[in-house]
Amino acid sequence: MRYGRIKIYAGSTGKRFAKRMCAYLGQELGDADTIRFSDGNIFVRVNESIRDQDVYIVQPIAKDPNNEFTELLFWIDAFKRASANSVTAIIPYFGYAKGDKKDEPRVSIRGRVCADCIETVGVDRVVTMDLHSPQVQGFFSRPMDHLYGQSLLCAYARSLGIVNDDLVVVSPDAGFAKNARMFAAELGCDSAIGDKARAGHDENAKVLDIIGNVEGKNCLIVDDFTISGGTLADVAHGLKERGAKNIYAFLSHVVLSEKGVKRIEDSPIELLVSTDTVECPEAEKSSKIKLLSAAPLFARSVELIHDHHSISHVFSEDLTQRFLNCSFDPTETLDN
Repeated sequence: MRYGRIKIYAGSTGKRFAKRMCAYLGQELGDADTIRFSDGNIFVRVNESIRDQDVYIVQPIAKDPNNEFTELLFWIDAFKRASANSVTAIIPYFGYAKGDKKDEPRVSIRGRVCADCIETVGVDRVVTMDLHSPQVQGFFSRPMDHLYGQSLLCAYARSLGIVNDDLVVVSPDAGFAKNARMFAAELGCDSAIGDKARAGHDENAKVLDIIGNVEGKNCLIVDDFTISGGTLADVAHGLKERGAKNIYAFLSHVVLSEKGVKRIEDSPIELLVSTDTVECPEAEKSSKIKLLSAAPLFARSVELIHDHHSISHVFSEDLTQRFLNCSFDPTETLDN
């Protein structure tokens, strides 16, 4: 389907995802350039007229968050100055959503600062998926559409044939327990919770206990993202110590480094499944990691937003199956 007034553009880290969205919609990616100078300055330029058009800019805030976020602000400003009818920020992974509260003295609520900046430069709408803290939606006064990867991940779990009476969904900590229960309800199985403690603001957490019966069970660890792979590996070892059989991990986002990928490969986890919201070459090389494309989910949301319909339609089962059948080569070469 082609639209006369929709234009999808990509920031420097959103090109692959945006191209997959365009492939689903049957249109070309917008013509624009990002240039980074030797002193670190970022320059963005739109190479075609967008007057009175509805513009969508795709930019995850992930592995280089400060530069990616700054670039996103410049894009929104450029589109507004070029007289776009509306500008929607497509942020598949919003890394600063982790900064959702002031839980100790003299710290910044980073998610709120980011929301204020995005709105100040003139964004009309934001679309993202599986925020670390859903309350971040309240930081925005403009419309924000919050998508969920759960149905896509659950559909893939069923396709693997691992959903049966022996499966237990495991949350790595109490903070994700509510989400884990929703996963378990959709899959029709029991749930368990890891008791995790974190001493400081680093990526090292210690799993102290597993609450729930996992002995003789296959376990499906669910979480919103992983950076170091440490928590997933620790939970997997804890599950094995308590008699679990096969262990899988299903996540919304993967932000792994090469060291993190090795930690997953050395762990008892049989398979880690996530989406492609973050371009992660290290993960793509691993035989233990499978990436599903969430681009059709976002593309369908763009269709619905543009036609002034509710985006709740994207969560229907038939659409989820269509998304699973939408295959992309994760190692495809993209034009500069």
